[in-house]
Amino acid sequence: MTLFTLILLAVVQGLTEFLPVSSSAHLILAPEAAGFEDQGVLIDLMAHVGSLAAVLIYFRRDVMAVITGKFALLQGKVTEGGRLALLIAVATPPVLIFGGILYFAGLAEAMRSPVLLAWMLILFAIPLWAADHFGRKTVTTQTLGYRSAVLIGLAQALALIPGASRSGVTMTAARALGMERADAARFSMLMSIPVIAAFGLVAVIELSRGGELGASLTDGLIIAVLSFFAAYLAIAVLMRFVARIGFLPFVIYRFILGGLILWLMV
Repeated sequence: MTLFTLILLAVVQGLTEFLPVSSSAHLILAPEAAGFEDQGVLIDLMAHVGSLAAVLIYFRRDVMAVITGKFALLQGKVTEGGRLALLIAVATPPVLIFGGILYFAGLAEAMRSPVLLAWMLILFAIPLWAADHFGRKTVTTQTLGYRSAVLIGLAQALALIPGASRSGVTMTAARALGMERADAARFSMLMSIPVIAAFGLVAVIELSRGGELGASLTDGLIIAVLSFFAAYLAIAVLMRFVARIGFLPFVIYRFILGGLILWLMV
């Protein structure tokens, strides 16, 4: 893969990963728009690894609280960090299970259709707007219940559909359950850590074995580093403005992008 291709994919993925606009959709569309071959699922996953590093660093205090909280749990003590660790733990299994099924069944590549992702961009924008517009703002990460965390985790599994957006569906579920905007975004990003780590590990192993035509582990590592910087910027911007602007601008963007794709495909 050329350096230009890697830079383009890294910037696209990094900027869109934590915005509710579907990074997977943009990664599928990027080669279509730029005129090069689809980079494949594994390179997409490596781009997500860079985003993982951005989350770990931006939310380093939460990450450290979770780590120390796990040790406290082993001692029978439930700290705030330990409770957050448990919330993430109960929210994670659905997406890992269904993601594993899709990948090893070879269905992940089959779902990389521009028409499919266009409709998903539009359809999943509607509940995002409704949840943000009508949802209460009474629940924080500290008061989120385990049942609600499981429901958000089930919603996260829908992100396996290109165009749905992992951050989009999790923020939609969180807002529908009454979480404040900033807390919904924060919990969504913290939920991404074990998911991206698991899928990223699969990508590293497969690329090191030459598991994808035209891509190498070196390509994957380059795109991971580049996407880190773009993702960190996107997180900083979202967390600073989401409480004020809400999710309506992203809903409008999804409608415009989805409609444009369908128009071009006709």
